[in-house]
Amino acid sequence: MTALLVAGCSGPDRDAPEPTPSPSVAPSFAPGAAGAGDPYFPTYGNGGYDVAGYDLQVAYTPASGQLDGTATITATATQDLSSFHLDLAHLVAGRVTVDGQAATSRADGNELVVTPAAGIVKGRAFTVVVDYGGKPQVLANETLGTGGWLRTKDGGFALGQPESASTWFPVNDHPSDKATFALAMTVPEGLEVISNGLPGQRSTAAGRTTWRWAERKPLASYLAFVVIGQYRVRTGTHAGKPMIIALPESLPADGDAARSVGRTGEVADFLATQFGPYPFDSYGAVVLDDDRVGYALETQSRPVYGNTFFVGRPNVTVIAHELAHQWYGDSVTVARWQDIWLNEGFATYAEWLWQEHTGERTVQQSFDRVYSGFDWSVPTGDPGPDGIFGDAVYQRGAMAVQALRRTIGDPAFFALLKSWAAEHRDGTVRTEDFIAAAERAAGKDLGDFFEAWLFGKVKPPLP
Repeated sequence: MTALLVAGCSGPDRDAPEPTPSPSVAPSFAPGAAGAGDPYFPTYGNGGYDVAGYDLQVAYTPASGQLDGTATITATATQDLSSFHLDLAHLVAGRVTVDGQAATSRADGNELVVTPAAGIVKGRAFTVVVDYGGKPQVLANETLGTGGWLRTKDGGFALGQPESASTWFPVNDHPSDKATFALAMTVPEGLEVISNGLPGQRSTAAGRTTWRWAERKPLASYLAFVVIGQYRVRTGTHAGKPMIIALPESLPADGDAARSVGRTGEVADFLATQFGPYPFDSYGAVVLDDDRVGYALETQSRPVYGNTFFVGRPNVTVIAHELAHQWYGDSVTVARWQDIWLNEGFATYAEWLWQEHTGERTVQQSFDRVYSGFDWSVPTGDPGPDGIFGDAVYQRGAMAVQALRRTIGDPAFFALLKSWAAEHRDGTVRTEDFIAAAERAAGKDLGDFFEAWLFGKVKPPLP
């Protein structure tokens, strides 16, 4: 809210004429954009509206690979809309309504174009209901890999970055549009379903079980996930919140994966001393025993780990990385993919903090191991669309964080880590926002510092 202050005015001017009402302006309806306008991925997401929440009712049959769902999407128009796009890949939409009225829809590649019976004026809230179905698949990117729905012999899972959600529900698939997420997933009785947030009531009828999950804090679409199959699900509490850990029955109940994710609470508590209070309503972890998943992903409130991280040894460092994302990446989310160092640089730095905490090596020793022989040709703050998962983002990003610490000192640095997470909680940010926050914390201009450490292409001098 902005207040208008008038100097020397203690009350209304009795002699001033009554204001003349502005003539009403007729809406200027136009289609919403087919992309969110991301500089790296212009076709990702959509324009013209802001989603508040997704409420999904989905049924999946592993034997056939068929998925059928109804998505209820609540949103607000950010322009006068004559039509709008939803991202929906490899699935077919049936009946579509907007505010209960039948709407027309058509597929345009991986886009579902919806035309409501009447235009939607800017600022108006509206509800879209889409019936859809088919056999979901992954989205493949030549350099970034695949993301989305993967079928397994006893179920399936949906996972991936930067795209995945559109392979199993209609969505504005870009991190700039965060929304709440609720899922009711119906599967054959005897299978488990794990997803984001808090578990709801489970019900079984006619040989099928419906599992319910809800994430009440806004979530970026790539952080939504579902895992279906034969899992051991351990439910407890930690710090007064639910702790839910799921491991596939194909892995030993007391093996390296189980021991590693079993330390989730311990790691989260340590990170809270560095970053401030844990930002979500539940904790947890899911392990996948699938050769196609050689990565871990910070799926909101419950990270998912490929078992490759735990072969032959426990690995708590990866737990620290993905849990750090709950602050940096999940709660505080990048508004464009170019700024992903704000996710990965901080999560890599959290690994270094954890290793120092456990006595493995100091943060400065971790920095020195990378700094001496690093290739500085790719800038952290602008790595290019093919470089968003490269060393310039992870390792150089973490080095930039440590260099900032050495530049502004520990008191200002650790205060910044907490204030950044608190002030932007549940929101979206850009690199410019962090630079401004760092300069406020330091009490000085840091333009040259960030130009060298984030955007330069030569080795920066040590602070």
